[in-house]
Amino acid sequence: MSGTTTAGARLRAAGGGTNRWVVLVVLCVSLLLVALDATVLHVAVPAVTEDLRPSSTALLWIVDAYPLVCASLLILFGTLGDRIGRRRVLLGGYALFGVASAVAAMADTPAVLIAARALLGVGGAMIMPATLSILRAVFPDRRERATAIGVWTAVAAIGAATGPVLGGFLVEHYWWGSVFLINIPLMALILPAGRRLLPESRGSGQGPWDVLGALMAAAGVLGAVLGVKRAGAGDELLSPATLGPLLLGAALLVLFVRRQRRRAHPLIDMRLFSRAAFTTSVGCIVLAMLALVGLELIAVQYLQLVLGLSPLETGLRLLPLTFAAMAAGATGSYTLARVGPRRMVGGGFVLTAGSVLLLVLMGQHDRPLLLTVGFVLLGFGLQTTLFAAYESMLSEAPADSAGGAAAIGETSYQLGAGMGIALLGSVMNAAYAPGLARVPGVPAEAAAAASNSLGEAYQVAAGLGGAAGEALHTAARHAFVHGLHVTLAVSAALLLSGAAMALRLPRVMEAPADEPTAATDHAADHADRAAVDRAAPGVPASRGASGAHGPHDRHQPGDGTRVPARRAPAETAGSGRTAH
Repeated sequence: MSGTTTAGARLRAAGGGTNRWVVLVVLCVSLLLVALDATVLHVAVPAVTEDLRPSSTALLWIVDAYPLVCASLLILFGTLGDRIGRRRVLLGGYALFGVASAVAAMADTPAVLIAARALLGVGGAMIMPATLSILRAVFPDRRERATAIGVWTAVAAIGAATGPVLGGFLVEHYWWGSVFLINIPLMALILPAGRRLLPESRGSGQGPWDVLGALMAAAGVLGAVLGVKRAGAGDELLSPATLGPLLLGAALLVLFVRRQRRRAHPLIDMRLFSRAAFTTSVGCIVLAMLALVGLELIAVQYLQLVLGLSPLETGLRLLPLTFAAMAAGATGSYTLARVGPRRMVGGGFVLTAGSVLLLVLMGQHDRPLLLTVGFVLLGFGLQTTLFAAYESMLSEAPADSAGGAAAIGETSYQLGAGMGIALLGSVMNAAYAPGLARVPGVPAEAAAAASNSLGEAYQVAAGLGGAAGEALHTAARHAFVHGLHVTLAVSAALLLSGAAMALRLPRVMEAPADEPTAATDHAADHADRAAVDRAAPGVPASRGASGAHGPHDRHQPGDGTRVPARRAPAETAGSGRTAH
């Protein structure tokens, strides 16, 4: 009973009780802004190009600075939050995000906009793992946490899918800087709300923080993501600009892992990866994001360049995917409790693969019903997979390592997104280019230029004019649709491999030994109150059981002193393993 009592005190100390759902709202608004900012700029790129006249390299950095910096710093800030306090890091991220948004909106040169986007990436890296690790602390009961993660993942989907719609509306009615200004009033509201409502939580804090290890992880992830993005942009894999960052990033990550294994107090406990459920969940997140981002990129090109939809119309066509993802997140906790992680993740992958194969029926002409059904199944299937994978990964990690585990999950998310663009983009290009090799009346140089992308093919065709231009335009459309079908088939194969990977997950959802169920927490509450009444008659029980001094301190009414709370077994090093 003592371990259960301690768990009940930890729940209240972390902000449990009625206010934990208010905390969830604040965390979700935080995540919404970060996810929104990752995609809102995409439709504003033409307007930015016309106004600031950046070079092709500068334009690439304007788009990529945010995700590159954010991905590289997730482990650094996730583990720092475990040491100095996740709420402190989160509030700092809010402030930096607001300031960087103002700088980006008013940027008058490409260099200023790149710097502002990089600062936004720093702020995003401070916010993203902190939201998930605070959620882990506020909801120690696994079943309640599953509900909270369902809402959290649905909000992430809403932000990513709403970005192009909102960005398209703002660019059409205002100027491109307005896509950043929307962050400022929201941050002005959420910063004081977070300071007032969010509880502070941190890990055990044992030993010094490994600054060198954190920098090695940041540089390693930066190199890996940069190399993957360059490959996805069409650079040769063996070129120095692509292979160099990949090799350097991989070497630094290997050294980081070896360093963490030798340290008595590592940033990330590498023993987490010896747990099949944790490693499998991380792999499933990578595969799911690989499929989602790659398919979304190609779908946007199809909707705009083949069907001729505007950016706003394109965003609206993708809304069914968002609504389906929201439904999957809302029902995820119910589904997970009844079918278990293995069937939920595997079933989500199979459903997504089926929706991808359904979209192979897309052709030269608009088929709204087919697209809507395909996007609904795609959104529901992928969000089901992501929900169950995140929940399993986070539940496998001890509470003390929540920040590090959340950082691993978010880094996997970013790596999967970059790999999706690189891999599926390469498949698309390989299937698209041969269709333009022998177009009657088109010179070889023009055909080679048109083979780079469908947008460039349209420009070349317009320049040629006449019968040759019309023939190139038609051939490019046919080649793109053929490439789309090949890419969808490859994506379906990857998704089915994810379903096979999910067989390593546990069959049923079990609460770890360190986490109270609703019944045990209710019993713990009565035990805490009784203990306080016995220790200090006449003192209100709510005062003694409030846990206001943190998860590892217990206030003893009557003498004004604090003594360390007796730890539950799962609070020891390397604990927190789910019993399967």
